[in-house]
Amino acid sequence: MLDATPPAGFVEKTPLERYVAPLKPSLVGLSRGELADLLGGIGVPAGQRKMRVQQLWHWLYVRGAREFDEMTSVSKELRATLAAHFTLARPTVVAEQVSVDGTRKWLLELPGEHEGEKPHQVETVYIPDDGRGTLCVSSQVGCTLTCSFCHTGTQRLVRNLTAGEIVGQVLLARDRLGDWQAGLPAEKDGDPVGRLVTNIVMMGMGEPLYNFEAVRDALLVVADGDGIAISRRRITLSTSGVVPNIARTGAEIGVSLAISLHAVRDELRDVLVPLNRKYKIAELMQACRDYPGLSNARRMTFEYVMLKDVNDSLADARALVKLLKGIPAKINLIPFNPWPGSTYECSDWEQIEKFSEYVFNAGYSSPVRTPRGRDILAACGQLKSATEKLSARERMALRAMAMTE
Repeated sequence: MLDATPPAGFVEKTPLERYVAPLKPSLVGLSRGELADLLGGIGVPAGQRKMRVQQLWHWLYVRGAREFDEMTSVSKELRATLAAHFTLARPTVVAEQVSVDGTRKWLLELPGEHEGEKPHQVETVYIPDDGRGTLCVSSQVGCTLTCSFCHTGTQRLVRNLTAGEIVGQVLLARDRLGDWQAGLPAEKDGDPVGRLVTNIVMMGMGEPLYNFEAVRDALLVVADGDGIAISRRRITLSTSGVVPNIARTGAEIGVSLAISLHAVRDELRDVLVPLNRKYKIAELMQACRDYPGLSNARRMTFEYVMLKDVNDSLADARALVKLLKGIPAKINLIPFNPWPGSTYECSDWEQIEKFSEYVFNAGYSSPVRTPRGRDILAACGQLKSATEKLSARERMALRAMAMTE
């Protein structure tokens, strides 16, 4: 049985490192304004910058260029100048695992680390599903939070990712999947056209709202209609409840929001999601009710992990329905995904069905999320860089294997 007596207070993890920009920065993830400023710095006349930015944008985000020499509509002289000052670097694959259900998990090494430093790594997951594909993207190396049921939360917080490192995960996925469809429209009649990566979820390693500016800037690039063009309604940001940045998410990013709720009582949520000690459930629910653009056509998602004899009773289901009253919402019930060292168990399937039926009969969509990638520790709550303890020789061997696949 869970010990429901949490230690007093909530202490956020302190980042162990700061991002140090390389001498030659990557153009990936920069806004149009930032690109224009950099072009001005290398002597591109003001009257040409808008055109040049649009060229770079097209080559980066429509055609997926990885080298400046691929940009044939840009003059050879400018390409040489760009290559002398910048890169188009994105993360590289250290290891790839493929689940029996088709889910792919990539261990990625981030670009731009300085000589002699251990490269930072994150995990990104691709989940194919009936003609569509969801990319689960990380926002931090490690995680700020310490949710007790989550494997990622057991890691240290190394640092926040940059906007370029977040966008770079999307580019890498498209590289790996052969998903560059130059010239195709992003959607037709509301459905993706010939794309493998159709949806983005900020549900990988890290708490996105503790890295708000970089996540915002990255998602605005991803949603830009002249580039990657994944519409905001196909992008979902998941938060454990960083209340001050919830309204900002709606106003400044405009994507769908998912709340990692997992409990309906403060005393239990204090244990499962220790951030609750800072932002209590009542405060979180008010921020959800005030979320810009919330409507029956654009509902908020509440994620609820099913933990045996912890939060899965019918009394919990009744309290959940009461808590969400008046919020246009759907509830994703997530069977707990085990990981080494966890003390929790997944609720019995019969109990999950009873819980779901009660919530559904109360008027809420309550799908039970089919666990994907459990066998490769790629499912919800399982992400954690398995190479944290690998030697340099072992990491090199994994990287060489990935390059030959």
